[in-house]
Amino acid sequence: MAQLWGGRFTKETDQLVYNFNASITFDKRFYKQDIRGSLAHVVMLAKQGILTEEEKEQITDGLNGILKDVESGKLEISDKYEDIHSFVEATLIDRIGDPGKKLHTGRSRNDQVALDMKLFTRDEIQEIDAQVKELLEVILHVMEENVETYMPGFTHLQKAQPITLAHHMGAYFEMFRRDHERLKDISKRMNTCPLGSGALAGTTYPMDREYTAELLGFDGPTLNSMDGVSDRDYLLELLSALSIMMMHLSRFCEEVIIWNSNEYQFVEIDDAYSTGSSIMPQKKNPDIAELVRGKTGRVYGALNALLTTMKGIPLAYNKDMQEDKEWAFDAMDTAKGCITLFAGMLKTMQFNKDRMEESAKHGFTNATDAADYLVNHGVPFRDAHGIVGKLVLTCIEKKIPLDELPLEEYRKISPVFEEDIYKAIDLETCVNKRVTIGAPGKDAMAKSIAAYQKYMEEY
Repeated sequence: MAQLWGGRFTKETDQLVYNFNASITFDKRFYKQDIRGSLAHVVMLAKQGILTEEEKEQITDGLNGILKDVESGKLEISDKYEDIHSFVEATLIDRIGDPGKKLHTGRSRNDQVALDMKLFTRDEIQEIDAQVKELLEVILHVMEENVETYMPGFTHLQKAQPITLAHHMGAYFEMFRRDHERLKDISKRMNTCPLGSGALAGTTYPMDREYTAELLGFDGPTLNSMDGVSDRDYLLELLSALSIMMMHLSRFCEEVIIWNSNEYQFVEIDDAYSTGSSIMPQKKNPDIAELVRGKTGRVYGALNALLTTMKGIPLAYNKDMQEDKEWAFDAMDTAKGCITLFAGMLKTMQFNKDRMEESAKHGFTNATDAADYLVNHGVPFRDAHGIVGKLVLTCIEKKIPLDELPLEEYRKISPVFEEDIYKAIDLETCVNKRVTIGAPGKDAMAKSIAAYQKYMEEY
C-alpha cells in the first residue's frame, strides 16, 4: 500500500479496507487534470515566495515528465496507490526527491479532488457540446432538404394534421438547442476555482487564489472554502442536463423505431446502423435506436444515485462524495456515445417521402381544413365539425381519402361544398396556409430555418 498519510496510525490499514477506500481504478481518468492543477499550484507558490524558483523548476519538470511518460505508455498508473493524487505525488518524490515533498504545501486532497473533478467536468462539457453541435447541424440539413416533404403530424399516436418533415425535425432542433443552452449555463455557473480551500478552512500560507484561478481558466476563486470542497451541484446539474438530453434522444429514437416498422415504412435505416436476426433472415433491426432508448435509464440512474449520495452529507467534505465519479464518468461516456451514434444514424437515414405523403392523405389529416373551408363559407365551426365527421365516416366505408371522395358525396352531406374543396384540402395547400411563425408552412419554415442557420453560425 502506497499512502501519503499515516503518521498518527500504529498499524497498517486492513487490505480489504484499503481496497474499499481506494479510488485509483476510476479517478486515474483525470491524471491530466491533476497534473495541470498541480502545475498551476506550484507556479502560484513560487510567485508568493513559498517555493524557490529552483524548486518550482524541479517540480514543474518532474510533473511534465510524469505526464509525458503516462501518455506515451512508459509509465503505468499503478493501483498500488490509493488515488491519482497519491500516484502523481509519490512518483514525483521518487523522481526528484525532497523538492517533490513540497508540492502539497497549502492544499488538501479535498480541494485537490474538487479541482480535478471541476476541470474534468468542464472539459467533458466542451466535448459533449461539440457533439450536440454536430447533431444540430445534421438536423438542420434534414430540415433544409425537406421543406416540401409532406407527412402526418400526430397526437396520441393518431394522425392529426399534415405537416412537413422539416417541421417535425424542427421540434428536435428546439430540444437540442435547449440542451446546448443548459450546457452553456452549467459551464458558466461552475467556473470558480476551489483550489486553496484546503481541507475546509483555507490555509495559513499567503496563497494567491485569484492567480491560481486565472492560470486554470476560471472566472475566480470560490468564495467559501467549506462549499468549495463539498460542492457537487455542477455535477448534479450536468447529470440533470444529460438526463434531459437523453430523454430527447429517446423520444427521437422511439419515433425512428416506429417509422422504421413495416406498418409505417417512413424511413430506411442505413445498414451500417442496423443489425440482423440470428434466426430470421429477413429482419433488419433498429438496434442502435433501441439501445439509445435503453441507455437513457442508465443516465437517469446516475443522477438519482448522486442526488441520493449528496442528500445526507453534512459540511464539509465526506468520503461518500467519492461516489460522484463512477456514476458521472459512466453518464458522460454514455451520453457521448449515444449522441455520436444517433447523429450518424440520422445523417445516413433515407426518408420515404412518397410513403409519408400517402400516409398523410389516408389519415384524414386534412379534415380540419375541410371544416375551415365550411367556416369560410359561413358555416358555424361546431356545425362544420359535425359535417366533416360524417364525411370521414363515408370515406372510411368507401376506403378512400377525402381527396378522392366525389363532389356529389360531399354535397349530399352539405350543399355548401363546391369544386374548390379539393384545392382547399390538398396537402400542399393545407400546409402552406399555416403561415404563423413556428408553423409548417413554407414561408414560416423559411423564417425558422434562417433563424437556426444564424444560431449555428454563432454557436
